Amino acid sequence: MANIVAIDLFCGAGGLTKGLELAKIKVVAGIDIDKSCKYPYEANNKAMYIMKDVSKIDANELNTLYPKDSIKVLVGCAPCQPFSTYSNRYDMKRDDKWTLLYQFSRLIKELSPDIVSMENVPKLVHKEVFKSFVEELKRLKYKVSFRLVDCEDYGVPQSRKRLVLLASKFGDIELVKSTNMNRKVTVRDVIYKLPPIKAGQTDSYDLLHSSNNLSPLNLERIKASKPGGTWRDWPESLRANCHKKDSGLTYHAVYGRMCWDKPSPTITTQCTGFGNGRFGHPTQNRAISLREAAMLQTFPQNYKFIDPNAEYIKSNISRMIGNAVPVRLGEIIGTSIRKHLRTYSK
Repeated sequence: MANIVAIDLFCGAGGLTKGLELAKIKVVAGIDIDKSCKYPYEANNKAMYIMKDVSKIDANELNTLYPKDSIKVLVGCAPCQPFSTYSNRYDMKRDDKWTLLYQFSRLIKELSPDIVSMENVPKLVHKEVFKSFVEELKRLKYKVSFRLVDCEDYGVPQSRKRLVLLASKFGDIELVKSTNMNRKVTVRDVIYKLPPIKAGQTDSYDLLHSSNNLSPLNLERIKASKPGGTWRDWPESLRANCHKKDSGLTYHAVYGRMCWDKPSPTITTQCTGFGNGRFGHPTQNRAISLREAAMLQTFPQNYKFIDPNAEYIKSNISRMIGNAVPVRLGEIIGTSIRKHLRTYSK
């Protein structure tokens, strides 16, 4: 089989890149505009980080990164927020929330990679921009498949649903079937052996194993919280005023503890805040640490997020972790690509 080489657009801290590397796919570069992602991306992966606006990149620049005669793979998870720094040069029907996906489509048209993969939020499947994206791939003679994926079915220890698309110029391609349908990976499987810490404390051997402080009121609230429960488990004196109103009764998915023997809830960019979701540690009186969040996103335990030669902001790291493609899902995507190429290289 020829050399398989990938470029990762909108690469962030490198979740998808690390997954592809674990699947034995060489990644030569990741591209993003977030300067805080450069250190973790390059410190943990064998690829260079190119800090550049994707709308200002063209196929010629990407082509120089691929070795001669390699199978070219272009992957990415285009953020779904509007960014004013990105231009609207690609002539497709506009939906400003999805400008970056149009840029992804433009680069596919210009570069003509052999394999394309795109991971994104499930609601994208219903948007006109996604239909246009798929139609463009088919017009360019790609075979396309896509599906909504329960990440926990593939060994990711969290309830996380994503849209995964694969496209190939060689022939039919699809995501490999799940092997984790009967045994979900749980919170206990992943973080149980980490050293205990208190709210506001940092482990002396791992700066990323650091938990946010809690106010005295929130400390009492988490003490009254049950794994898998809600703020309804608290005595009336601990409940927030908004929860006492009719309009607040439905907001049950906050101030909760995780369960040891289930996957975690979806890890978000604010997952280290106790009041932002069900992000309380199952037994310790604190929210999960940054390291625990990263491990629930299936980053290796030794994945480096903190540059020892620079100051860091916890909220930036939390954002990188929450926005990442789970490493395990990236590995599944890479495994699917390799399986597909073995079929068509016979």
